[in-house]
Amino acid sequence: MYVIGLTGNIATGKSTVADMLARLGACVLDADKLAHQVMRPGTETYRRIVGRFGEAILKPGGEIDRPALGAIVFADPAALRDLDGIVHPAVVEESLRWLQACDRPVAVIEAIKLLEANMHRYCDAVWVVTSSREQQVNRLVTTRSLTTEQAEQRIDAQPDPQEKIARADVVIDNSGSLDATRAQVLRAWNAIPGVPQATDIPKEKGGSRP
Repeated sequence: MYVIGLTGNIATGKSTVADMLARLGACVLDADKLAHQVMRPGTETYRRIVGRFGEAILKPGGEIDRPALGAIVFADPAALRDLDGIVHPAVVEESLRWLQACDRPVAVIEAIKLLEANMHRYCDAVWVVTSSREQQVNRLVTTRSLTTEQAEQRIDAQPDPQEKIARADVVIDNSGSLDATRAQVLRAWNAIPGVPQATDIPKEKGGSRP
């Protein structure tokens, strides 16, 4: 099995690329959704997060209020490092369990913190998705209902995108048209050793994406 680590900073379009890879037949794991699971009430990760940040981050039903937690950590680099130190190990453990269950020739781990969590150690190649800052801000404002200031704060809280690009085996520039992105994904897919050549990206998903 060939494992792709798909990463890139916030709102660059990783999910768009991941969806294309699923349509080409890959198993695709969204590590952010996995993070939601390991933070559910009753888990060790949940207990550690509440112990670090207090019950003020909880919703009335006891679940972690992710926007409230995000407002704290994106304004405090030390708090963000603490949160990552709690969540990353659990996500890596679950990701490895998922990889063992994948029955496709290609598996994709979509993770914004792929490099920071050292998950790239389990990948054959690192794909980095890039986009312009203006597009990142627009996507965060329109899809996550953030203010421009909140969007910029989240973008600024992340590493310089050039750091990710420097460690990439493949860079997908998602700042142009969807067709341009699709062409890049198709070209990179066809370069994977042993994978049958594809002439287009199917409209229906051929792989799986939990």
